[in-house]
This record gives sequence, C-alpha cells and structure tokens, in this order.
Amino acid sequence: MEIFTLLETLEETIENSKNLPFTNKGVIDKEELLELIKEIRIKLPEELKQAKWVKEERTRILIEAQKEADEIVRESENRVIAMINEHEITKKAYEQKAEIIETANEMAREIANGAKEHADELSKRTNEYADELLGRIEDLLQETLRTVQNNRDELK
Repeated sequence: MEIFTLLETLEETIENSKNLPFTNKGVIDKEELLELIKEIRIKLPEELKQAKWVKEERTRILIEAQKEADEIVRESENRVIAMINEHEITKKAYEQKAEIIETANEMAREIANGAKEHADELSKRTNEYADELLGRIEDLLQETLRTVQNNRDELK
C-alpha cells in the first residue's frame, strides 16, 4: 500500500529532523512535509474507492444469489409441472414437489447466507483497514501540527 509507505516516510522525516540546541524540538523542512501530506491526500481516495467497490461487490453477490435461488425454484416448478402432465406419475410428482421446493429453498438460503457472510467479512476488513488508516493519518497530522506549533512558539 503506497499510503503506508508515504506515512512511514513522513514519520521518518519527523524522527530524523535535527534538534534545536538544548531542546527536544526539531527543525523540519516544511515544504517536504507538506508535499508528503499532499501525496497522502492524493492516494487516500483510491483506498476509499476500494471500500466502495467492496460494498458494491457485496450487493452484486447478494443479487446473484437471489437470482440463482429464483432460478432453482423456477426449475423445480417446471419439473413439477412436467411431471403433473404425465398422469402415471402425478402422485409421485406431488410427493416430490414439496421436497424439491424445500431443497431449492434451502440451497437458496445457503447461497444467500454464504454470500452475505463473504460480503460482511469483506466489508468488515475494509472498515477495519479504513479506520486504522484514518487513525494513523490523524495521529501523524496531529503530531506534525504539534511540532509546527511548538516550533512557532519557540521562534516567538
């Protein structure tokens, strides 16, 4: 992930800054830090686009699962109708109808549940990643702002 590389570069720049004599304050290249922050902002939307894609993919998987379930039910109904049309196996058709529909519904539920679980896991991982990323960016930006403010205060 390029964002993490940029954040590490930002962190290294701050850590490797020269200290002012007799203080714990550092001297940093303002333009270099601003450039890194600008690059982070440019890269950040790509991560958010990935999160949106995961959400859309989850919806797509659920829709596909529902279509597949509907198709299974339709196929089951068509089989039952074909069996009814043949009078010798009409009784057997009525017996199998409920079984086929139940099996189809169970398969549809399993497919839908599997798709939901998969989409939920993808969504969860994306949210965790986004939360971690935003937290790290906030921490770095707050640390940078404190450093800049401390440097300003010392220069007064």
